[in-house]
Amino acid sequence: MNYTNEFLEESKNIIDKLNRDQIEKSVELIIKTRENKGRIFFIGVGGGAGHCSHAVNDFRKIAGIESYTPVDNVSELSARTNDDGWDSVFKAWLKTSKINENDLMFVFSVGGGNIEKKISTNIVTALEYAKSKNAKVIGVVGRDGGHTAKVADACVIIPPLNPKTITPQTESFQALLWHLIVSHPKVCINEMKWESVK
Repeated sequence: MNYTNEFLEESKNIIDKLNRDQIEKSVELIIKTRENKGRIFFIGVGGGAGHCSHAVNDFRKIAGIESYTPVDNVSELSARTNDDGWDSVFKAWLKTSKINENDLMFVFSVGGGNIEKKISTNIVTALEYAKSKNAKVIGVVGRDGGHTAKVADACVIIPPLNPKTITPQTESFQALLWHLIVSHPKVCINEMKWESVK
């Protein structure tokens, strides 16, 4: 029970320390993207990739925003990785998708990308490309936020309260935060199923 209690206590403490202003700024950027008829491109690897697929569904269905993620097409993802390398796979996908100033890139990453440490370099190159096209960037990341926190227009950093649970806490709160954003009254335009059942 000790680990269970500790993990849940950490989770409560993380909630108290979340930057509400960055969450609200993310909401405003999402609204602006929809108003501009822009698209959301979700980028992440590992657990973040799983969040990307789920978020695409919810932002399309609940928020009515055209949304995509490169991780949903394993054929293209693996072909680009095989032919051109893992570092450029997301950048190349964004280039083909013609990301522009009306669009938004949404990053789920524990470390946020770091070129020097050679961690999630594909996220870093995607960020640089998106910013070069004047797209907005939102991140939900852990630790110090890495490159994502440096360049994002809004970034929620999950406080690393325990060095042994950075990854599970970050990935857990990524799900909580994007569900908060997509269900926010300013973002949600289509009623969700279970909320409509009497």
